[in-house]
Amino acid sequence: MTETIRLTVAQATVRFLGVQYSERDGVRQKLFEGCFGIFGHGNVAGLGQALLQAELHEPGLLPYVLGRNEQAMVHTAVAYARAKDRLQTWAVSSSVGPGATNMVTGAALATINRLPVLLLPADTFADRSASPLLQELEQPHAGDLTVNDTFRPVSAYFDRVWRPEQLFAALLSAMRVLTDPAATGAVTVCFPQDVQAQAHDWPVELFATRTWHVARPRPETWALEHAAELIRSAQRPLVVAGGGVHYSHATAALAAFTEATGIPVGQSQAGKGTLTHDHPQCLGAIGSTGTTAANSVAADADLVIGIGTRYSDFTTASRTAFGHPDVRFVNVNVAPIDAVKHSGVSVVADARETLTELTALLDGYRVPPEYRAEYTRLDAEWVATVDAAFHPAVPANGAGGLLTQSEVIGMVNELSDPRDVVVCAAGSMPGDLHKLWQTRDAKGYHVEYGYSCMGYEVAGGLGVRLAAPDRDVFVMVGDGSYLMMATELATAVQEGIKIITVLVQNHGFASIGALSEELGSQRFGTRYRYRSANSGRLDGDVLPLDLAANAESFGLRVLRVHTPGEFAEAIKTAKNATDSTVIHVETDPLVPAPDSRSWWDVPVSAVSELDSTRSARQVYDEHKATQRAFLRPSSS
Repeated sequence: MTETIRLTVAQATVRFLGVQYSERDGVRQKLFEGCFGIFGHGNVAGLGQALLQAELHEPGLLPYVLGRNEQAMVHTAVAYARAKDRLQTWAVSSSVGPGATNMVTGAALATINRLPVLLLPADTFADRSASPLLQELEQPHAGDLTVNDTFRPVSAYFDRVWRPEQLFAALLSAMRVLTDPAATGAVTVCFPQDVQAQAHDWPVELFATRTWHVARPRPETWALEHAAELIRSAQRPLVVAGGGVHYSHATAALAAFTEATGIPVGQSQAGKGTLTHDHPQCLGAIGSTGTTAANSVAADADLVIGIGTRYSDFTTASRTAFGHPDVRFVNVNVAPIDAVKHSGVSVVADARETLTELTALLDGYRVPPEYRAEYTRLDAEWVATVDAAFHPAVPANGAGGLLTQSEVIGMVNELSDPRDVVVCAAGSMPGDLHKLWQTRDAKGYHVEYGYSCMGYEVAGGLGVRLAAPDRDVFVMVGDGSYLMMATELATAVQEGIKIITVLVQNHGFASIGALSEELGSQRFGTRYRYRSANSGRLDGDVLPLDLAANAESFGLRVLRVHTPGEFAEAIKTAKNATDSTVIHVETDPLVPAPDSRSWWDVPVSAVSELDSTRSARQVYDEHKATQRAFLRPSSS
């Protein structure tokens, strides 16, 4: 007779999650570090009770952390998973209704970035005994539809546990997707609030420790040989390194490959740090926010070797970065959807395994010496450009003696330790960091740019610090993103977790302001201003927002700085502290970082009464004419 244990569905879920492990290369770790949660009706008496019971009777099984915003909790879990190379993550529990739908944005971010997180939103009653419930969606055409169905299109896997007997199958499927490097993302398992509290006799085997192997698929021989043949025939090959290089732990294999062949490397946002900035083959960022060195080489590359990249529009400069008339592609990726892009030779395999085998196959191949001399010269020119941006001839040369954003980035870059981590996500800062930040450690750069979600920064920084408590974390956030979601500063204080937040105040949306001006829309709606009584427009005086005072209200140390000297001293103080610090600095948003000499496709009005818009449309049409479909047969 099968031995059973009587638990509620919620208690069984907590016990199951607490004994799941992931393993790769013989290294085993707990899959779930813990569970973030905000309790409300729907989960307080279900998962909330189960987490309390575990905390009291089985400490360490699935530790609970109280967050302040459901979306932010998902961001923290996702940042943790990225810092752990997708081998560990957190579960996130919410109440029914708005608590659940608040997580949809976080789910989209996780799935777009292929990062694992388990979402456990509460749902309406399965037995419908009290319907319509508070916060229940009623649709005349579907009786089984709830607001949680909004998770379906943004989840890598979705399920709903209507009956206790369904729990085992749902959780096993969730673990399968969370540990699949090609299919991972947000996994959503919805729990009707009455089902959470139902008791059931569970087979004890359900709670046996399980270890999920994270695969390293090897490349097929024919694909590898075809790739090697194309590389040997190339005169100007270029590697585009993406986040998959990090997640595969392939940075050493990439360095060995480039050193053996001399092939230079451009890096996507997620791929930044795959080579350190001073590596001879590292050209830094590529694409719309890339370096002039990487973009110049990309323009004439006859072969692009994409490794662990999904070729986003920023990486390809909206398909204008690769200008050689006969450019070909080799795509190495565990995800088939990415491996087939641009009609490239598809190598559906693990990055580390493929690079190792390719390096052996290419023994004796080297790029022409004149090509190497060219990209080395271009890189040196960009390094000089960065140095000039970090150290302008006249310090604090913004309007009114304000620091520029490039100066702020430069000081954080130079005064932080090599193993410290910079975290950012949205606004003008990610683009400037991508092209300017000089990575000295593979894990030192963490910018979320798959979804570029405003508000990710503070929550993401918390997740990175949880994953790497031996590294200082510098959260770089503009006033726009800070106002969207700074709530997890309270969680950092609550948990005694140290992060250093550099809060850049420029009184508006610097990135969209610059884009608006470039597109002929005159920075409309991008400044924080009073509405003028005379014009009726938002063109009055600057709003008196004191974000430093707001940060102080969380119980944090806040350092207000104005000069390079004050900023340098603030970084030193924050580094020496054992708790969190906010450094507040005002910058001039009208002083841009060095130009990438690249493009991003944002359509401009085809007709307009504004001269600025008509001029911008002319420039847009010129760039649009250079876009390419990359439909060359992959067998050629």
